Amino acid sequence: IVFQKSHLVREFYEKHIPFELTNSQKQVIKEIYNDLQSGVQMNRLLQGDVGSGKTITAFVCMLIAIGSGFQTTIMAPTEILAIQHFLGLEEFCDKLGLKIGLITGSTKKSLRKKYLEELASGEMKILVGTHALIENDVQFDRLGLAVIDEQHRFGVAQRAKLWQKNKHVYPHVLVMTATPIPRTLAMTLYGDLEVSTIKELPKGRKPIKTSHLYDSSRLKLFGFIQREVDLGRQVYVVYPLIEESSTLDYKDLMDGYESISRAFPKIPLSILHGRMKAKDKDFEMDRFVRGETKIMVATTVIEVGVNVPNASVMVIENAERFGLSQLHQLRGRVGRGADQSYCILMTGSKISKEARERIGCMVATTDGFEIAEKDLELRGPGDLMGTQQSGLLELKVADLTTDGELLKKARAMAEKIVSDDPELKLMTHSKMARHLSKSQIATLKWSAIS
Repeated sequence: IVFQKSHLVREFYEKHIPFELTNSQKQVIKEIYNDLQSGVQMNRLLQGDVGSGKTITAFVCMLIAIGSGFQTTIMAPTEILAIQHFLGLEEFCDKLGLKIGLITGSTKKSLRKKYLEELASGEMKILVGTHALIENDVQFDRLGLAVIDEQHRFGVAQRAKLWQKNKHVYPHVLVMTATPIPRTLAMTLYGDLEVSTIKELPKGRKPIKTSHLYDSSRLKLFGFIQREVDLGRQVYVVYPLIEESSTLDYKDLMDGYESISRAFPKIPLSILHGRMKAKDKDFEMDRFVRGETKIMVATTVIEVGVNVPNASVMVIENAERFGLSQLHQLRGRVGRGADQSYCILMTGSKISKEARERIGCMVATTDGFEIAEKDLELRGPGDLMGTQQSGLLELKVADLTTDGELLKKARAMAEKIVSDDPELKLMTHSKMARHLSKSQIATLKWSAIS
């Protein structure tokens, strides 16, 4: 599918874009547009730190597809994030006269039926949703671009189903992540993808101040929370557990909720965790978004995508129990407005050396790519097939934390072999061909999966 620049992009830039794009966003849009014009299916990873403006960047690319007569879709891992994408894009779609729909597991049958009819006829131009998008009855007329947000949350088979939504050719694919990926790991895990990176944050954002407090400083913490709420701001308090465990000596969410209720009897609270029904989650989140509640006590269900510009404080309880990447994601829930924001990492006085290193790294930097490199060093690069988030890649000799240059050379050599002899028919490649034919890798259609 070859796309052309359209009047929609021009109209959006001239009349509706709410802020000036950063140079980094402009560069990424240029890279993606070159792919969309190339006549070859795009498989591109867009990575950018929390709050760097990936969604608006993806929306500009969706407008290019729509202006060329195609439909687009964006798939998110959670209902909360899908709704947020929908509400954010709906405002622009209304101004541009584009029909947009939202399908999740809790979409009413009558509305779902209406959306599916509009989708099949080509009337609907953008469909936002969760993994409900990959169900068989969701049929597009002409799907030209599929955007997958927080793509590591989806399995390979789930992602592959999206590519089959266009009956004639594979749609272009843009996968996005707010979890910065170390350069060496990106080359290994996403060797089949071109990688675009948004390196700048939008103008006017103040760096988040991060500090580490011990449980003995809890009164100091409560005093700080009270001052921020008195200034009209909102606060997240995140816990790692939902119920008390007999084997783990950590405060659970309900115990924390009760202690915060006692400490702030006059401040309205919200609570959010993974075992709540979807409608209860939406109700609690909506109250917080509207400012009816001032403190949100939650588990990590608020880790990805929730956008409340008025929230200025992120308190992470038992911070030693979280990985670096998760800590950084949670910190990214604040710092989205003009006010100074804060992230406070709470721990007991006895924590492991590695946990102390993680927390020290969080206090020292807000650069997601620096944090990702440290995370790789501490945790290992994770399993290639995406079935585990940590632990070592099954490499016999290489160490991704130290062998970056060697990996670059190996990748360049592999690309040359594929370019010169794609079917590995030359005698010099016969051993490689035999190995691949026996290997599980050969049974996977990587080009269709990205």
